[in-house]
Amino acid sequence: MGRLWLLIGSLRWTPLQALAEARGILFPWLPVFMAIGIGLWFTLPFEPGLRFYAGALAVVALGTALRLWGPEHGHPFAVALAALALGALLAGVRAHSVAAPILSFRYYGAIEGRVVLVDRSASDHMRLTLDQVVLNRVSPERTPERVRISLHGKQYLTPEPGMLVILTGHLAAPEGPPEPGGFDFQRLAYFERLGAIGYSRTPVLLLAPPEPWAQIVNRMRSRLSAGIQAAVPGDPGAFSSGVMTGDRSGLSLQAIEDLRGSSLTHLLAISGMNMAFLIGFVFATLRYGLALVPVLALRVNSKKLAALVSLGVAWFYLLLSGANVATERAFIMVAVMLGAVLLDRRALSLRSVAISGCILLILKPESLLSPGFQMSFAATTALIAGFGAVEGQVMRNRLPRWALPVATLVLSSVLAGFATAPYGAATFNRVADYGLLANLMTVPVMGAVVMPAGTVAALAAPFGLEALPLWVMGRGSAWILWSAGWVAGFEGALTGIIAPGPLVLPVLTLGALWLVLWRGPVRLAGIVPMVAALVLWAMAERPPLLISADGGLAGLLGPEGRALSSPRGAGFAAESWLENDGDLTDQISAAARPGFEGDKGARRFVLGDWRGVVLKGKGSAGRVAEACTSADLVIVTEAATAPPGCQVIDAGLLLRTGTLAVWPGPDGLRLQPTFRARRLWTGPGPDPEQPADLPLLLAAE
Repeated sequence: MGRLWLLIGSLRWTPLQALAEARGILFPWLPVFMAIGIGLWFTLPFEPGLRFYAGALAVVALGTALRLWGPEHGHPFAVALAALALGALLAGVRAHSVAAPILSFRYYGAIEGRVVLVDRSASDHMRLTLDQVVLNRVSPERTPERVRISLHGKQYLTPEPGMLVILTGHLAAPEGPPEPGGFDFQRLAYFERLGAIGYSRTPVLLLAPPEPWAQIVNRMRSRLSAGIQAAVPGDPGAFSSGVMTGDRSGLSLQAIEDLRGSSLTHLLAISGMNMAFLIGFVFATLRYGLALVPVLALRVNSKKLAALVSLGVAWFYLLLSGANVATERAFIMVAVMLGAVLLDRRALSLRSVAISGCILLILKPESLLSPGFQMSFAATTALIAGFGAVEGQVMRNRLPRWALPVATLVLSSVLAGFATAPYGAATFNRVADYGLLANLMTVPVMGAVVMPAGTVAALAAPFGLEALPLWVMGRGSAWILWSAGWVAGFEGALTGIIAPGPLVLPVLTLGALWLVLWRGPVRLAGIVPMVAALVLWAMAERPPLLISADGGLAGLLGPEGRALSSPRGAGFAAESWLENDGDLTDQISAAARPGFEGDKGARRFVLGDWRGVVLKGKGSAGRVAEACTSADLVIVTEAATAPPGCQVIDAGLLLRTGTLAVWPGPDGLRLQPTFRARRLWTGPGPDPEQPADLPLLLAAE
């Protein structure tokens, strides 16, 4: 082994020498390789067992040994190998550590539990998350640890965190992806220990008030939110409450749509920007406030004291805001930067971002798959790299002093906007064309008015002096919401974006990281995979036919967009299909497009040479034989037997495959299933239909 390293090292120039010359700048690659390992674990077509994890642990040990005792030129490879295996190991450990029961059947009956969160659903209904759940005639070992219920009926009780409540409702296991490769809510719910979701049309009844110390932080959060909204009525108060406490339940649907249409939803999410504004204000106020007192300024290190107090404020803000993933990520990044200040290190650097990434990936590997993680680290990395490249040579040496704040605002908005645009477009399938204008109009107000006024109001509240700062905060919030509505109202404010293929974002990300993290002319090689990823995105194809998991909805792609077989039912699937097509229309409009004919119980369509029909309703299985006399493909919502010469997609097949994507070809129809493997988060149920087991539908005669 040693001779091999000597032989390679004797070459005039090798990648190993390039790595040796890059020593000192390789640390930011550590979380990158950890992330690759985590990503590979989540894409495995099987649930790994003990042998897999033993092998991963052995690879980590081998990589560590090579790093400690192996040839110096091989150290980067050893660390990369160990980080890769460590990522897969961390993902597996985390997945097994959060395991909790998942409801295996549709439940209707009494639901008892303690309120831990009150928010609103996408349809603007109040929604409760309960723990300490008790279900009628369901054993404790089969009862989900947490459930989430939308309240559709009239309510006489105002639920608060800590209350023990009871209601009657419907529950079912979280649903899987709405199409192959789509957003997997089932996986997200698993890591939140959410074992069932549902709805109730009955009033919520109080069984017991909150215990004195139960859910104390959530109760404080709820009361603070109510106080802000009482002092600042309407959407401005709800927005102010959202940025301070994370409670966005008071915002109207129109305000939420305006924020989305103007690319300003990041202001409402308690993430890096909100945390940075708050901690920046606290840090600056303390540091320069202490400098005004000579007795203290000469005796204490005001910079470190301000950093220490700011760290405590950040921790309290994390707890108060509900400690969601975005806020945890922001807190870790801020904590690392404040820790650098305490240790006399540079606070804002790619190394500090890498440390934050490592910590978060160790604690919550699943956060890698969240758009918040991707957009947050993309924006932070771009800001640090971008300002590092132009700050000294351009901004400070060539711009007048008065222009620096304006240049900083514009440059930060442009850098963050370009860095996060691919991830936002891939997640939400839309781009706000005037998002830069909206951010330039609102970000300064957010940082200079809303967050400082909210902080002052919190400090003044114990003395009854919060009215004025809350009024100021409300005026700032009103300006942000007005700006969002104005920009979102522009013609062509939104552009639909087709969903990318599975390789697009990983390839694009690795190319961008190479461009940012490497040094010298070779860094420009990162442009190649970035361009290749964008080309792949532009060439992405959508399935000609999609069939929902219950068989009740089909979507046929045509010249005018995707036509849907029904204006109602399978709403989440319909919305996801249209968004992934880059189509900004709604289900009702899509159902009015040409493509399907006939009554609602038998919707006929044509796919290439295939004549198809969607049968739904009670007794639909009994109509299959008749439908097969005039159709080659029958989709039915019940279990059915296919007559000779007729191809049937029934409830039994869909139960094993999930949503089906159908692709016509010269040899027949190719079926692409959504469920490809049994993983921890898929819960109990029939084994997924493997691609090799799917029937290849023969070409129509």
